[in-house]
Amino acid sequence: MDYDNIARAAAPHHLTIVGAFHPTSDDAVPHGTGTLVLLAPSEPGFWPHFNTEPEARDGEPDPMNRWSTRVITGIAETLDAAALFPFGGPPWHPFISWALKSGSIHASPVSLLVHNDQGLMISFRGALALRETIDLTPPRLTPCLMCHAPCETACPVDALSEDGYDTAACHAFLDTPEGADCMENGCKARRVCPISQDFARNTDQSAYHMRQFHK
Repeated sequence: MDYDNIARAAAPHHLTIVGAFHPTSDDAVPHGTGTLVLLAPSEPGFWPHFNTEPEARDGEPDPMNRWSTRVITGIAETLDAAALFPFGGPPWHPFISWALKSGSIHASPVSLLVHNDQGLMISFRGALALRETIDLTPPRLTPCLMCHAPCETACPVDALSEDGYDTAACHAFLDTPEGADCMENGCKARRVCPISQDFARNTDQSAYHMRQFHK
């Protein structure tokens, strides 16, 4: 078992490895886990692919989560691993703390997670708990070190800062006409991240997640 095996299993579903680490007993993973691997959408092409899937077309609630459950559980079975998800709680799996141990996902100046290749557009569809302790890629420095941090001033209501996320202010703004841009195109702070701008995430996908957030 190695990165290539996992990547090949995930690729047909437009999923990619965005981080991995060797957990300890303090990391709230299934007993016997040697490596935890985080999966996220790969671009370009994730959103068009998802929209061909049964869950996207059956009219039932939570299509993305149901798709993630089916697909990642299938990948896990192929790899003799356990599938874990950032939804379905409580209890909730600690995806944020897992991400920060991955070596490729970091805390940004606005408290959101930032990925070396996906920027502030990083989002998790699930994780694989492998029995094997596989070789990992070397950790990477946060991309924020060399960035002028446009994310710090992009939010129209200053809902994001290093002190946390003022979700009440965000929701209130999204209820106004001025909030339509964020609702239709995605969070402004996420969009201005230079790495996010190079990550070809479909605008319709961002709008979908904003609707899920702002229910």
